[in-house]
Amino acid sequence: MYFLSQCDVKQVNLKGYDPIQTYSKVVIDRGCSFPPEPKIDAIMTKVNSHRMKYYTVKYVGPFGFIKPWTAVRDSETFSQQFLTPSIVEGIEKKLFPELLLKPGIHKITGHRLSYEQVTAQQEVIQTRGWNSTRKGKKYIFDRPRGVLVRGVLLNPILHLAFKDMVDAEVAGRQHICLCRNEDILYPVNVFETDHVTFEENADLFSGFELVFEKNEKSFLVGYHRYTQDPMYGWVRVVGQPVNAK
Repeated sequence: MYFLSQCDVKQVNLKGYDPIQTYSKVVIDRGCSFPPEPKIDAIMTKVNSHRMKYYTVKYVGPFGFIKPWTAVRDSETFSQQFLTPSIVEGIEKKLFPELLLKPGIHKITGHRLSYEQVTAQQEVIQTRGWNSTRKGKKYIFDRPRGVLVRGVLLNPILHLAFKDMVDAEVAGRQHICLCRNEDILYPVNVFETDHVTFEENADLFSGFELVFEKNEKSFLVGYHRYTQDPMYGWVRVVGQPVNAK
């Protein structure tokens, strides 16, 4: 008795044929019977996973700076090129305030970040502590100043993916910050795609994405702001993330 394997289903799906009709044709042509119902359900679950719809929101802005978790007050710091789980969770809670009391990520299923180039910008800072100097009977308190050089992302483009069209439409009517308050990104459009296209299409969704998984490719990207749990992930690079004009 011949059963259609998951490999067959994947090949059929990628070729664009209807999986049910093709499956029936294979069974008839080979003179075989259908497998038990649980086997059919497993096959169709595999097929449907390859057709999972995504609704993406495209955000653009002039600047963006994502401070690496290892940076403290270094004289020169370059922006991180991907979003960590806590950053994505913060963006989601800004877009959906009803989730403020629910820890974790519930609506955003993926992101993709690209930019034109990294530009060096200077920023004046002050130390956290105060220095005291005694002059006569008086004490003078001051905070020394310094200048930091930050490598800021120029003209960043961020795509956020959702499984629900309503969630994408709600997100498409709001701005977000990446990640400082002054780094505002505005929505441009909302459109439908599927998860395979989102993960592989270099023309539409080029950029960096941190996949929130812990495996042999993962590395530590920081500690969660609220839970203090370590965060791990590996970077997916699609197309040409840096598109200098």
